[in-house]
Amino acid sequence: MSGFDIAAVLSNPEFFWMLVYGLQLTFVIAAGSWTLAMSLGFLLLVIRQIPGPIADRAVAAYVSYHRNVPTLVQLILWYFGISSLLPEAMQYWLSDHNAEAIFAVIALGLCQAAYFTEDLRSGLRAVPKGQMEAARALGHGHVSSMRSILLPQAVRNALPALVNHSVSLFKNSSLAMAIGVSELTHAVREVENLSFRTFEVYAIATIAYLVCSLVIMAIGAGLMKRAAIVGAR
Repeated sequence: MSGFDIAAVLSNPEFFWMLVYGLQLTFVIAAGSWTLAMSLGFLLLVIRQIPGPIADRAVAAYVSYHRNVPTLVQLILWYFGISSLLPEAMQYWLSDHNAEAIFAVIALGLCQAAYFTEDLRSGLRAVPKGQMEAARALGHGHVSSMRSILLPQAVRNALPALVNHSVSLFKNSSLAMAIGVSELTHAVREVENLSFRTFEVYAIATIAYLVCSLVIMAIGAGLMKRAAIVGAR
């Protein structure tokens, strides 16, 4: 076996579908963890707006932990540590429903939420304080002001950082391989072990990650362009 030949890998049905399944699972993990991270990021931002030091310090501790402990360590902690503390019935249920992928989504989502909430917090800080006063003068309560007036502006301000961290989240999905998730990187290693075509297989993975990351960035650029037009009105 000699020469560079990607077709030799892709033309093999077994290898092809292993890579396709791995890419599909990568999308599932990335989408699931992104949804969890963004939802929790908004929740943490709202909690941090509660008057008093307790809520602010609790969220700050959460952010500090998840930003300073390596993501890989958090993945391993959830899969091998926290999972063992669950009731036995739940452990059996998770084992029957792809526990590796579920814990990967949880660990990546909780970790990325720390970055998203800080991005949103920075975006909220950039909103003029007079916006809240104007909203209250128009009869909006605190929750209504945050939901309808301040948070949309905060998201618009935070879009560049949110897009960058979304790309990072997609790439970090490859770390799920460490706990046995059959995502793209795991599939690439399996195909490489079976085909002995290291260069070709990793070239396919490189192109796949590059294309997907560029698509995410393109979508983000479109959203930022649209947000800039809306903000200029």
